Amino acid sequence: MIAIHPEYIVDQKHNPKAVIVPIKEWNNILEEIEELEDIRAYDKAKADDKDEIISFAQAVDEIRSNNAL
Repeated sequence: MIAIHPEYIVDQKHNPKAVIVPIKEWNNILEEIEELEDIRAYDKAKADDKDEIISFAQAVDEIRSNNAL
């Protein structure tokens, strides 16, 4: 699990309005999100058409094109 040390920005009534996290932690969060997106794309590809076999290079190209959206 990622260690997160947020700081909150609050309004005059002390309602939270925004969060600040250290840049290193933010970069770790982004890496985890990207990995999760890759896993979901792989799972979707496997579920969409179990009979179709594609090359590894084609799979990588499709995953990259999906992440670019």
